[in-house]
Amino acid sequence: MFIIIINSLIDWAVPRQPVYLWTLPMFHANGWSFPYGIAAVGGTNVCVRKFDAHVIYGLIKRHGVTHMCGAPVVLNMLTNIPNSEPLKNPVQILTAGAPPPAPVLSRTESLGFVVSHGYGLTETAGLVVSCAWKPAWNRLLATERARLKSRQGVRTVGMTRVDVVDPDTGRPVKRDGTSLGEVVLRGGCVMLGYLKTQKAQPIA
Repeated sequence: MFIIIINSLIDWAVPRQPVYLWTLPMFHANGWSFPYGIAAVGGTNVCVRKFDAHVIYGLIKRHGVTHMCGAPVVLNMLTNIPNSEPLKNPVQILTAGAPPPAPVLSRTESLGFVVSHGYGLTETAGLVVSCAWKPAWNRLLATERARLKSRQGVRTVGMTRVDVVDPDTGRPVKRDGTSLGEVVLRGGCVMLGYLKTQKAQPIA
């Protein structure tokens, strides 16, 4: 768990004393390690019992929220409030899973959120690869920024190997954006197996 915590804090560049708003379930992949990570950097946790976009905006303003995580559907819900005004201070939001559509990403950014995109697994960590954003990309059109943010292929420090391989040969597939394969990961945060489910090991 220690490696996962350090992994996430470094990759997302979390500063000391952040104010973290919980829209991500803490039981989901250990809340992407942030229940422990936010405590490690002396942060403040702001918790909600259920997601409500109006409540979220109110909490952001009231507590000076600096960071939050959520699936792309959370971004969509945040952007669909009528007459929503841009935030006074930027909020870093880490999303994972399917890439947010370009219109959702553009609207989210226009409201003052700074979107980072990553990929993880319950069997590894909430964040094992991410999009290593380059400042020069901020000047690109929203559609191009969305395309680049969906390319979360840079391994985090806790992983020693990340690749996409042919499942039959075990060899890396071509890096052409179209070749399919199996994602393989090696590192200190890959779980050893499934508890009391030995039959699942070979399948996994």
